[in-house]
Amino acid sequence: MANVTTAQLFEEPFDADEYIERLAWRTPGGGSKGGAEAFDPKKLLEEFVNHIEELKQLDEKIQRKVEKLEQQCHREAKEFAHKVQDLQRSNQVAFQHFQELDEHISYVATKVCHLGDQLEGVNTPRQRAVEAQRLMTYFNEFLDGELRSDVFNNPDKIKEAADIIQKLHLIAQELPFDRFSDVKAKIASKYHDLERQLIQEFTAAQRRGEIGRMREVAAVLLHFKGYAHCVDVYIKQCQEAHVKERLDETRNSDVEQYLKNLYDLYTRTTVLAAKLSDFNLGSDKHTFLSKLIKNIFSCYLESYIDMERQYLQNRSGMILQRYYDSKNHQKRPVGTGSIQELKERIRQRTNLPLGPSIDTHGETFLSQEVVVNLLQETRHAFERCNKLSDPADLPKNAFSIFLLLVEYLCVDHIDYALEIGLSAIPSADAKNANLYFLDVVQQANTIFHLFDKQFNDHLMPLISSSPKLTECLHKKKEVIEQMEVKLDTGIDRTLNCMIGQMKHILATEQKKTDFKPEDENNVMIQYTTACSKVCAYVSKQVERVRRSMDGKNVDTVLTELGVRFHRLIHEHLQQFSYSSMGGMLAICDVAEYRRSAKDFRVPLVLQLFDTLHALCNLLVVAPDNLKQVCSGEQLTNLDRNLLHAFVQLRVDYRSARLGRHFS
Repeated sequence: MANVTTAQLFEEPFDADEYIERLAWRTPGGGSKGGAEAFDPKKLLEEFVNHIEELKQLDEKIQRKVEKLEQQCHREAKEFAHKVQDLQRSNQVAFQHFQELDEHISYVATKVCHLGDQLEGVNTPRQRAVEAQRLMTYFNEFLDGELRSDVFNNPDKIKEAADIIQKLHLIAQELPFDRFSDVKAKIASKYHDLERQLIQEFTAAQRRGEIGRMREVAAVLLHFKGYAHCVDVYIKQCQEAHVKERLDETRNSDVEQYLKNLYDLYTRTTVLAAKLSDFNLGSDKHTFLSKLIKNIFSCYLESYIDMERQYLQNRSGMILQRYYDSKNHQKRPVGTGSIQELKERIRQRTNLPLGPSIDTHGETFLSQEVVVNLLQETRHAFERCNKLSDPADLPKNAFSIFLLLVEYLCVDHIDYALEIGLSAIPSADAKNANLYFLDVVQQANTIFHLFDKQFNDHLMPLISSSPKLTECLHKKKEVIEQMEVKLDTGIDRTLNCMIGQMKHILATEQKKTDFKPEDENNVMIQYTTACSKVCAYVSKQVERVRRSMDGKNVDTVLTELGVRFHRLIHEHLQQFSYSSMGGMLAICDVAEYRRSAKDFRVPLVLQLFDTLHALCNLLVVAPDNLKQVCSGEQLTNLDRNLLHAFVQLRVDYRSARLGRHFS
């Protein structure tokens, strides 16, 4: 039992401290003093002494077992060493036997080779004699003029016949012409006839896809002069089986796939030609390779640009039509001719909405997805044009593709959207008008940047060194100018609508009593309701302009809007009479307008409102200080009539005889 307990205490992993602790807990009275049984150090000591004796006995037992195992290990090691020595001796004997066998094999091989040489020395002359006799027999048939042998009449033995006629042809070259001209002509005729049959057989095998048969026939043809024709036939057949097959099946059914296949095949062929040019193909290898490529693709390249243009027209028209169908929109015909041009000129000069205004419900009829699709199709067309066009025709072909892009993107999409946008701009006196034309401007600008990028990235490299460059630049300038005219017209009419909306707010919200309050001493507001609403409206429109424009256009449009805004407020203020407190309210209103003017970030606009603010001081300044104020920095350069007009707005103008201050 003690041994079992000790074995349990020695379980892995072994820890001495834990071992002592576990032994103490197992001993009655050896645990904690607070346990069920009181701590007894004597019992614990006695247990430790007994346990130490047990451990000594266990150690001796284990030591004896170890010694016994060591002796057994030494004994087995000696036995293994004897076995290894016996195996080494056996291996040496076997190696000696292999050496003897190798020497014997070498001796036999030497004898066999010697015998083979002797047999070959006897057999070779014999074979030559037999071959010579056989050729003489066939030669006699050509001399007699009658080919009786089965080898020349059996189509299945064409390979054997080709071998014979090729040898006879070489022999005939050495014969004198005057005596053997007849037979030489017959042999030559048969030679060319068999050569033609072999090439036909090679062609037929290639069409059937029998590569093994092709290899056999090519091996026979290798010794004929017409072997090069075999190579030509192979190349020609490969063209018909690959290029023709891939292009003809889609030429009439799927033009897009046909163009992609043509571009892919031609590109891969030119890459292959570039790799082949690294080999020694002769001094005119580039001309040779170009001629080969032209022979393969000439019938397809001649009609390439017509198919490219036709596909691009159909594809572009489908993209646009699909977009307008998704909007349930029936395209309106854009009029042309003298009447339409006259209307356009009148509209540009007068901003009159000629014709009924339409409601597009905020739809710009511009789609970046449509634009990206059109540009992508055109980019692919430019890439194919660059690769497939003859260098002399490249600029002309690229320009024709560019004209299609202008037609479908710039005219049929952007210009059409501008026309619709112009027709949808309300009149200047419309109330709560949706001025979405700025959204049209924003999208048109974004789209035209994409158009301009493609012009520079994909068209310019194709025409930069040709006379077509001037024509392309002129066309692009013409398109830009036409669009800018319509954009300017639309922006101008939109600004008029904004000013009209502000005018409507002022007309409905501004009361005459705002500037002549009944109780001068009980005015609590900082600025009028009309001013607050106008400033809120202006702030939104300024933000819309910033979102819709880019570059210098932002400052240009905001400058024009700011000047018109100032003119409106200036004229509006001159419609009222101002008491002393009313004048203060007017100054507060102008200060608020001036705060809105800061959002324009245009110095001219801020300067105009600074001057207007200074003019409003004339409404409240004491009569005796009018001259001093008028000669101030901001008013000294203004027209005296303008200053007088503002002073006349004061309710005390006549009673205080303020006119004498301007005399």
